[in-house]
Amino acid sequence: MNFRQPPLRVASIATLAVIVATSGCSGQAQTVAAPPPEVAVVTVHHGSVPVTTELPGRTSAYLVAQVRARVDGIVQQRAFEEGADVTANQRLYQIDPAPYRAALDSAQAQLTRARANVESTRAQAQRDAVLVAGNAVSKQAYINSVAAERQAAADVAAGLAAVQTAAINLGYTDVVSPISGRIGTSLVTQGAYVQASAATLMATIQQTDPIYVDLNQTSVEGLQLRQQVASGRLKLNGPDQAKVRLVLEDGTEYVHSGTLQFTDITVDPGTGSVTVRAIFPNPEGVLLPGAFVRARIDQGTDDRAVLVPQDGVTHDRTGQATVLVVHADNKVALQTVGATRTLGTNWVVESGLNDGDRVIVAGIQKVQPGMLVHATAARPQPGPPPGVAQTASAK
Repeated sequence: MNFRQPPLRVASIATLAVIVATSGCSGQAQTVAAPPPEVAVVTVHHGSVPVTTELPGRTSAYLVAQVRARVDGIVQQRAFEEGADVTANQRLYQIDPAPYRAALDSAQAQLTRARANVESTRAQAQRDAVLVAGNAVSKQAYINSVAAERQAAADVAAGLAAVQTAAINLGYTDVVSPISGRIGTSLVTQGAYVQASAATLMATIQQTDPIYVDLNQTSVEGLQLRQQVASGRLKLNGPDQAKVRLVLEDGTEYVHSGTLQFTDITVDPGTGSVTVRAIFPNPEGVLLPGAFVRARIDQGTDDRAVLVPQDGVTHDRTGQATVLVVHADNKVALQTVGATRTLGTNWVVESGLNDGDRVIVAGIQKVQPGMLVHATAARPQPGPPPGVAQTASAK
């Protein structure tokens, strides 16, 4: 028998051996490790970061004067335009002065009579003084004449007071503005009857340049501020004054900055807040009394805080702020930080980061803690927020 393999079968086995050998080499090539993912980082540094507080509040007029009737009478004239600016002592209304002018004339006539009477009684007292010395009149007659003279002098004083009162009442018929400001709607018209006993309200004047802004701050925020200042962590920008900026109802920032006037020392038991009053210039009349605003108060600076771009800060399920830090060995670590507020496009981190730490701001989705990464410097931000002495820089 012939046991030799056919030539075709031997060639097939050789081809199969070559394929197996080639497959083995391909498997070894696929085990080559992939390069580490690339991330963008910023290197943070401690710097002076302004401490600002944003509080809600409402505007209120600097001065408010209610114009009320001080005498009874008919309004004869209104001498102003509603909504116009008025000056102090400018005439606003004219109340019928006729009865008060007559009362003044009567008082003056009574004063003239009293003065004439005092001259007569004085002459009588002087004459009786001579006669009583010679026992020509009794002492009682002399005493009576002296008393009559004094009574006449008192009548003169009463007459002077009556004239002054009548003159004051006559002056009240000319209703003038007590302050300079803008007058509102007239609450009485020509021909209306006003009364002094009811203190009829005629109009209201408000001075709005400057203007007050009354803000509400929680007692907890006030306590934290005082503690940080006492510990030296915060430095005030000036002697007991802080600059205040306003954000209007439409979201725009008011062009003029204001200053704090005072902080109330009493906590409202219903709301747990205290009132903080600021004053602002208002030459253009943009701010009107009663408007809702938000105020940003520059309370000081924090010299130990760092700024981290918002893209680099995340929050876990409990709400705690975290960042991913690249250590010197290029490995990623999860770091818990204290970030409670923002400044511009950055988070203000008060704890958890050291000077020179590299924080990942791009490529966070591709990495996990413990992974090896290739870190590159992130592009710098467009610019630091206003008032920041030193911001986080990218290296």
